[in-house]
Amino acid sequence: MQEIVSILLIGISLSMDTFSLSLSVGSISSQSKNIKFLPLFVGTFHFFMPLLGNIIGLGIINLLNLASNIILGSVLIILGINLAIHYFKDETAEINLNLLGIIIFALSVSIDSFSVGLGINDITDNYFLASIIFALCSASFTYLGIIIGKYSNKIIGKYAIILGILLLLFLGIFHLFI
Repeated sequence: MQEIVSILLIGISLSMDTFSLSLSVGSISSQSKNIKFLPLFVGTFHFFMPLLGNIIGLGIINLLNLASNIILGSVLIILGINLAIHYFKDETAEINLNLLGIIIFALSVSIDSFSVGLGINDITDNYFLASIIFALCSASFTYLGIIIGKYSNKIIGKYAIILGILLLLFLGIFHLFI
């Protein structure tokens, strides 16, 4: 049960940047006909990136003889710090919702799931289940962000990012010392 809870919490925290950007997309691009494909692409990338990261991560772990919990904890903390840096820089991105723009958006918000895949074997041996949960979380948060973005201001996005930062840091510290 702890395994599923950890995977779900990581999936939620990986989805916070997607949610925040989707709020912006929903508020500025709700008229675009391509917006309906965004959750599908984001979910697909969040499915495959951790699997690819896991393949590469297992190679690194075996090559360098490292403990996977140290890699996973370090990656989660680095992701949390990176998200915090981008949050405090208050960076905004121009989003073009043609097919290439959707692919770039999905790739950019799923790079962190690749990094988590590097150490996911410390949490579970069922990488496929973890990838499904990551994909469902990210696709759902993307869809919710777009819908809520149509009707809300950008304040919600800032709270989502803060929650994601705290979750990543907490999980990173947890995996480093447990």
